Amino acid sequence: MNGSLGANSVLLAGIVAGLSDSRADCAVCAPAPYLAQCQAQLSGTPVGWGAQDVSPHANGAYTGEVAAGMLRDFACRYVIVGHSERRAYHAESNDLVGQKTVAAIAAGLTPIVCLGETLAERDAGHTNLVVNAQLGAVLAALDGADVDKIVLAYEPVWAIGTGKTATAGMAQEVHAVLRAQLAQKNADAAAGVQILYGGSMKPENAKELMAMPDIDGGLIGGAALKAADFLAIVHAAN
Repeated sequence: MNGSLGANSVLLAGIVAGLSDSRADCAVCAPAPYLAQCQAQLSGTPVGWGAQDVSPHANGAYTGEVAAGMLRDFACRYVIVGHSERRAYHAESNDLVGQKTVAAIAAGLTPIVCLGETLAERDAGHTNLVVNAQLGAVLAALDGADVDKIVLAYEPVWAIGTGKTATAGMAQEVHAVLRAQLAQKNADAAAGVQILYGGSMKPENAKELMAMPDIDGGLIGGAALKAADFLAIVHAAN
């Protein structure tokens, strides 16, 4: 929940200007009130855009919710579902995240499905159990043919905004577990699904993280609010 019309304009212009020589896929996911601004300022550029959440319902009496079809009206390509803050602050269940994933795909959006464990869960040795349950609910809701229509983002909750970061090896270990679980649903699609790392990726660690075989990019938080930092991470993916 950051941004304003003025600040967004400067940030988006800076990102576009710095992407001329990048081969990486790049997108920004903005608060819903600013999706029209993203559409106006990013159309025709290499930068895609999307939303930070979506309703599982296509329409109806759900005051305050935003439907996937509404996001498509603003030419969104992506939507984040199941972010750790949504799970923690809005009590979103694994099943609800699965429903949102299905709703996004039905509207032609690419859902960025977030998964990750808390510090207590990691310390208890439950990391794999937690992420397997989270991803399992999503895969149970999906047809096997739709596995290649999702993006995953592993975001260890204990590494978000704390200054702590999983080592490249720690992150790769979880990404490999997720890739194996995808393969159980659709072996042909699993290798092509992008799995992003979302635990405080920054310019200083981006290249090392993305050198891992199953880390295909980053879901960037605070560093995305500064064009120079965001661009440094994007260029690390080249």
